[in-house]
Amino acid sequence: MKYVIEHMEEGFSEWVILEYSQIIREVGKENLILTSLPPSTTEKDIPSRLSDLGLQWTTKECVDIDGGNIEKSKICLLDPAAEVDLVPEDNNSFDYFVFGGILGSHPRIDRTGILRRKYGLAGRRLGSLQMTTDTAIRTTQKIVKDQVKFENIEFLDYPEIRYNKYEATEMPFRYIVGEDGTPILPEGMLELIKHDAEQSIDDLLIE
Repeated sequence: MKYVIEHMEEGFSEWVILEYSQIIREVGKENLILTSLPPSTTEKDIPSRLSDLGLQWTTKECVDIDGGNIEKSKICLLDPAAEVDLVPEDNNSFDYFVFGGILGSHPRIDRTGILRRKYGLAGRRLGSLQMTTDTAIRTTQKIVKDQVKFENIEFLDYPEIRYNKYEATEMPFRYIVGEDGTPILPEGMLELIKHDAEQSIDDLLIE
């Protein structure tokens, strides 16, 4: 299984770096590729943390990777607007699972619609709630690789991420629950959430 992220953002935020790093660790560098980076992108524009993990990337669109020899019927677009849910049996139909850069944005932006309208790719849905990109790929992997039905995956919706005894932040996404009963986050994400919260408080105090 290959996981493709149409990277439609300008540059790489710290949040994105942590998510992509976690995805590479979980699915393997050979199974993840970023597509649709700006035409002017060079290796210097890729964060070293991602390069060191072996990130694959291209300025081409998802349908043009592997020399453009991919059969469109083998590409599955994870699409919130799809009418059909992703099921374990889909592993027999698709080789590439494409995420249009819309998962993890709040409020949701229908960037996937660009790919849907342009190429008519087959769409599958991962429930009705927004997920971060790493959660969406983790969920897809559980379904198509581990053969776990969506309804049998334990999720936590809009969790309160507590980073000390007195402070917490509610995250507007759906997460998979880990073995310890807490939402699975990328390594370093808890520290980033805490830093962002403290920065916001500082901004309020300055004002």
